[in-house]
Amino acid sequence: MTYICECCGEEKEDWPAIAYNSPSQYMDLSDEEEKNSDLGSDLCIIRYNDETCYFIRAVLAQNVIDSCQNLEYGVWVSLSEKSFSEYVDNYNNQDFTAVYFGWLANHLPDYDYDSIPTNVEVDNSLGRPFILPHSSHDDRFVKDCYDGISKEEAQKRINKVLNRS
Repeated sequence: MTYICECCGEEKEDWPAIAYNSPSQYMDLSDEEEKNSDLGSDLCIIRYNDETCYFIRAVLAQNVIDSCQNLEYGVWVSLSEKSFSEYVDNYNNQDFTAVYFGWLANHLPDYDYDSIPTNVEVDNSLGRPFILPHSSHDDRFVKDCYDGISKEEAQKRINKVLNRS
């Protein structure tokens, strides 16, 4: 679907979001661990023998320097049990807002990192929560989120995910 961009006045087509169906940890589960875990479209609980991990689906927007659009990612973020329970209890409450601490739970194309700390900003009137990496975390991914990437780099990532590269 094309539209006229309010920013530049040009006809544009929205970029697809780079979306993940599950947290990276879910993809690494054994058959037994997968049977004991729950994965839905917005919520995931992974039950290991010694711990339980909680995840929600969220949106991350990466600034694109030479474009009016941001590159969006549909990612998963881990939350504490308390934050997860509060989020689930208020899932259908359109007036609910909150900010949680979480860890990015997907590995994004072209980045190598272990864990990225984030703020998870919930405003149910807007849809899925947004995540913002902690700007103090010294990592190329975090730097790119705040400083931006080129339009060429964004299109390369989209093509990679869509297997058009």
